[in-house]
Amino acid sequence: MRIIFMGTPEFAVPALRALHEAGHEVVCAYTQPPRPAGRGKKLMPSPVQMEAERLGVPVRAPVSLRNAEAQAEFAALNADVAVVAAYGLILPQPVLDAPRHGCLNIHASLLPRWRGAAPIHRAVMAGDAQTGVTIMRMEAGLDTGPMLHKVTVPVGRKTTGELFAELGAVGAAAMVEVLSDLSAFPPQAQDDAAAIYAPKIDKAESRIDWMADAGAIERLVRGLAPFPGAWFALEGERIKVLLAEVVDAAGAPGTVCDDDFTIACGQGAIRPLRLQRAGKPAMACEEFLRGRPVAAGTVLG
Repeated sequence: MRIIFMGTPEFAVPALRALHEAGHEVVCAYTQPPRPAGRGKKLMPSPVQMEAERLGVPVRAPVSLRNAEAQAEFAALNADVAVVAAYGLILPQPVLDAPRHGCLNIHASLLPRWRGAAPIHRAVMAGDAQTGVTIMRMEAGLDTGPMLHKVTVPVGRKTTGELFAELGAVGAAAMVEVLSDLSAFPPQAQDDAAAIYAPKIDKAESRIDWMADAGAIERLVRGLAPFPGAWFALEGERIKVLLAEVVDAAGAPGTVCDDDFTIACGQGAIRPLRLQRAGKPAMACEEFLRGRPVAAGTVLG
């Protein structure tokens, strides 16, 4: 097939690579424009742009697809299908209608659960036992289009970062499977009554509320790892928790219970397993405590 690929982050890279390796003609890769990154704020191309250039695929990075010129350039590619994976721009109707078989999206949830910007984060934070990917045909609504294929993945105690990598690979394989025989995957309408929205993570959500129960805090930690990272304040310093476990202890919420850094919650307690100080690499709890001892009785913010 003649394919236009549309994606931006690392999540989308396996799909671009898999389509190329499957022998499809990827005529162009659309991605977000380079963004400032690092301390020097140097403009950095997206992971999809870097992979497309490595594969010899032409790249376009428009700021918007809403103007007639950009839409005409898109239609002129005469694609059989557009494959979309975490692109980051709204696709107007002329773009959705241009490819012969429309635009197919790799969405990182089991739709209609977790429509929206942060489906993996929300699934982990909600304690879902399973998540997965849905291949869907895009329409004007937010992740409302008909579904062609679903693949389920257990969540377990995986972090959002681990699931991003896993679902990126699963989604790539699922899209290749669908495009190998589109007629074998008839579209099915979503049940709008069962839809749940997955809003973008707000910065305020990342601060740990010690009044919450230990299970919810442990899920928050996994759901926000590695970015933006759940955090607490220790004597004015912001500390990120990247991994934690629920333990059997009790005390005033936010109080350190012992020398092993057990922290009392609204119900139960957690013990951080991996932490990160500002400007420092992530480290195991034992290493953290060697450099920054925390006495029992310390109250965390």
